[in-house]
Formats: sequence, structure tokens, C-alpha cells
Amino acid sequence: MSQEWVDEIESAEPVIAALADGGWMSGPRLAVQLGVSRSAVSARVARLRAAGIDIYAVSGKGYRLAGPVDLLEARAIRGELSPAHSARLDQLILRQTVDSTNSVLAGYRDGAIRACLAERQTAGRGRAGRAWVSPFAANLYLSVAYELAVPKAPVATVSLAVGVAMAEALDALGVPDVGVKWPNDLWIGQDKVGGILTEARAEAGGGARLIVGLGLNVAMPRSADGIDQPWTHLVDHLPQPCSRSVLAGRCLDAVLEALTRFEHAGFEPFLARWTAFDRVAGQAVDLVDGAHRRSGVARGIGSDGSLRIEIDGREQAVYAGDISVRLAPS
Repeated sequence: MSQEWVDEIESAEPVIAALADGGWMSGPRLAVQLGVSRSAVSARVARLRAAGIDIYAVSGKGYRLAGPVDLLEARAIRGELSPAHSARLDQLILRQTVDSTNSVLAGYRDGAIRACLAERQTAGRGRAGRAWVSPFAANLYLSVAYELAVPKAPVATVSLAVGVAMAEALDALGVPDVGVKWPNDLWIGQDKVGGILTEARAEAGGGARLIVGLGLNVAMPRSADGIDQPWTHLVDHLPQPCSRSVLAGRCLDAVLEALTRFEHAGFEPFLARWTAFDRVAGQAVDLVDGAHRRSGVARGIGSDGSLRIEIDGREQAVYAGDISVRLAPS
């Protein structure tokens, strides 16, 4: 881009930043550190609680969060990008609370390559309009806006390409047993650890403006509600601790690499790489399309990103957005 962009970074709420280590801090000390009155501290704590942030208060001890929080740091995120990707990323946006990171990027129309991360989403979205549970400072909520001049493959295959890149990034971090489940899920073992939501807008001349959203469970509380399938989080699988900022940078770098490769070569370079992580191929599956359910055996994916399903001895192509796929009970 010819225009010079400046990263847009929203600082953490001061009370949260002060209590981020998870320890107790007295009301007077907190007031002095924030440069406000004791009553102002109480009012800020009340607002944070109303927003769903757990803050405990005990007479004689003061305040503390439910546990330590690992807040995102823009410089550390940028520091994990390759020089080429850092140069191509026009703007990094870091916010504390958004409705969804995809929605933030949808508000721009200037063609810049942007990434948006947030500590919390109030209306996170998954595939088919499902809600994406997005508690504060527990996971990664990341979206990238990217413009394809002339797509060399169906735009629907972008989610698969990014899924491959993310599986490889987690594998490089030492996460064992990483897999992909068509069309947009990341797994560890047989449990979901993340998902990808790609939205596209047609542009003049046959191009497409993509917004690729990634949700990754990092330290999701086990008490989280609203999840209707087996899931896991990265903290149980990383061989050594990794800050959320480093993880965010590695994931952003992987997404940018996937989009750059997809822009130049389409989906073909990702096809064999998908096969190496495919958790559905060879499995008995149920295809759920509205009120209809059919059973078959998954036979991998096609070059157009379709899932190949064998039903009653005949192979059929299933496309993202038409049918949901769940592994059939063994």
C-alpha cells in the first residue's frame, strides 16, 4: 500500500493490567497506582464485573483476578512475524473487547492488509452462524483482511489452506497429534482446539476481499458454557509454556504465509499437506443437512476443496456450507 498505516493498539484496562499477575492488591495501593480515588477503584471494578470479568474483593486483602492473565502485547506479536510478512501487514489492530474481530475488519474498504486481535469477543461467530465462546484473555481471536486480485482457486478452499498452515504451526510448536477436520476445524487428538471462519466479498475485476477469522482455545476455562462438542485447549498440550503474544504472532505469520501462497498458486500446494493432517479420511461419518442425515465413509478431499464421501458404494462430492460433517459413533 502507498499509504503509511500506524498500528492501532488499545491498552488494557488499568485495573486489569495492575492485577494481571493474579495476586492480591490492596484498595489503597491500587488507587495510588492508578492515580484515582478509592471510590473510583470500586466503580471501575463494578463496571468490569458487569462486563463479565471475575474480580474478587476481600476485606484486608484487597482485589485480585480469578487467576493470572497473559495480556496480548503488540510488539511481541509483530516480533514473531517474518520480515516479509511484517512488511506486508499494513496495520495491526489490538483491542480489548469487540463484537467479533471479523466484524471489525469488515468495516474497512481501503484494500489494506490488516490483522485484528482482541482479548474478548461479545458476539464471536463460528461456521453456520454458531456462537464462538470468547472469554477474556483466555484464547486467541484473530482475523486477517486480505485482497485477492484474481483468485486461482475457489475462495471456499481458503479455509482449508489456512487450516493446513495452522496445523503445521502448532506441530512446529511441539503440539502432539494435531489434525484438521473438514472443512474448518483444528483438532488435537479427537477434540476440537480451534476453527476458521472465512468471509469473502466480490470485488471489481473478479477479485475478492477476504476476511479470515481464527479462534484458538489456549487456556479456555473448563467451566465455559455453550460448547456442544468435545474440546481441548493448548495449555494441556504445549511441551513448554508459550505466551499468548508469541502464539498470536506465530499464528498470524502462518495465516499470512497461507494467504500469500494461495494468492500465487491457489489450493494445489496445500492438497497433499492437508492429507497429512486429515482426521476424517477413512472414517465413518454422518452427513447432516437440515433434518436429513446420511451415513458414509470419508475418502479425502478433492482439488476443489470438496469432501469426498462414499455412500452405498458411490463417491459423492460435498461442499462447505451445504452439509455439516460429524464423525459417526464408533
